[in-house]
Amino acid sequence: MPSRDFASLEAAIARFLGAGPHVTITTACVGIAGPVVDGRGVTVNLPWVVDERVLASEIPATRVRLLNDLEATAHGVGALAERELMPLQAGAPRAGNIAVIAAGTGLGEAIVVGDREPRTVVVATEGGHADFAPRGELEDELLRHLRKEFGRVSYERVLSGPGLVNVYRFLRDTGVARETARVAAMMRERDPAAVITELGMDGGDRLCEMTLNIFVSVYGAEAGNLALKALALGGVVVAGGIAPRIKSVLAAGGFITAFRDKGRLASLMETIPVHVALNPNTALLGAARVARAMSGEAD
Repeated sequence: MPSRDFASLEAAIARFLGAGPHVTITTACVGIAGPVVDGRGVTVNLPWVVDERVLASEIPATRVRLLNDLEATAHGVGALAERELMPLQAGAPRAGNIAVIAAGTGLGEAIVVGDREPRTVVVATEGGHADFAPRGELEDELLRHLRKEFGRVSYERVLSGPGLVNVYRFLRDTGVARETARVAAMMRERDPAAVITELGMDGGDRLCEMTLNIFVSVYGAEAGNLALKALALGGVVVAGGIAPRIKSVLAAGGFITAFRDKGRLASLMETIPVHVALNPNTALLGAARVARAMSGEAD
């Protein structure tokens, strides 16, 4: 169900529950895109205010937990099978913190603290809204271009579905690469980010290919930044909706090259395992794990 079709999360849940057989819900866990403070969250990309107490009353449910969506994803990483994790860098597997980064509608980041099984400790962050840091002349120009439109520029302005389109428009509008009439027509009929991804992956358009390569390089750099901040010796997991769609480009080398490019700590970066989460339901698995723990059930 498209989120924008509903005035609130409660309305969406009511529609979902009303479409099936009657059930009694004792425990619910929900992940939303935005900071959750004192059981209340305001979504970043939707006009929703979500509150645990209101949810508990409306569902109804005895126990309700509200999580940031990447917090839920991080809880779900531990439920993934080996086949659901595609390696980008083998590294040297060891115990330690795990960093989770996910570009989709927005950019989310979270940290799994050490090895605390059976109770997973996850630190929610809003790292995707940290200031975008360019690494060269082209990215300097990208920052200046986006600043004219947005004022402050966060990593999410680059690393997300809308961010992919932002990079494309920058390359087009500054004359770095020319937009073809065919691609412009495709974008009028379809989601522009999907068009860029499709043509960028198969080499069907130079501008789309350049856009995707810049996106992947910035993605690798920011994944490396998060790994440094979390000292993620346990590994980095690249989740979200975009990564599985572009896994061949992520595996081509640009992502890991940017990930490792951390000056005096480059040798450390080479030892950190990096994987792509292929299961699109990782966040749902995480929310389910939290709900089970709340209700006292085994995972």
